[in-house]
Amino acid sequence: METEITRSIRQLVDLTESEISEFTEVAKIKAYEANSNFIKAGQIPKKLGFVLSGLFRYVYLSEDGKEFTKVFMPERSFISSYSAMISKTPSYFFIEAIENSEVLEIPFYSWQSLLKTNPKWNGLLIKLLEKGYTTKEKREREFLLLDAENRYRIFLDEYKDLEGRVKQHMIASYLGITPIALSRIRKKMSE
Repeated sequence: METEITRSIRQLVDLTESEISEFTEVAKIKAYEANSNFIKAGQIPKKLGFVLSGLFRYVYLSEDGKEFTKVFMPERSFISSYSAMISKTPSYFFIEAIENSEVLEIPFYSWQSLLKTNPKWNGLLIKLLEKGYTTKEKREREFLLLDAENRYRIFLDEYKDLEGRVKQHMIASYLGITPIALSRIRKKMSE
């Protein structure tokens, strides 16, 4: 467990083993069954997590029940509704487990303590926020400038191992198209 966390954190910021243990000491492992929620829309989030195993997605749900998948978060991802957590406002989206999953959870107040006691944790936070911002900016560009087929090609390239793990309607909602349109694109690409 700690080696995965250590490797993931060290890709972003250089922390010692004892500094990483500060994180793991205030965190706990929690299991999530498929279709359960790490955070629910309308809930004020009070935790963030590191995905040890499994797969999550951030999903918006319209009033008429239509799903809009924002992003997929596989193993070795940090998950949070961070803007809602820091503003103490309800999250606009769900963080849903797609598979049975395990998450190393840290309460927000413990995270805040880490940020106050060691500036290296602020460095990690900045790297995570930069990564999230870059992903958001890239996704917006793709929606504005690319057609659905090209967005699907990018999905296949960026999430190489996810197509078999994710239901087709979720991929369609991520691409901003209907499942029928996705079937047409997949058929066209296989010809």
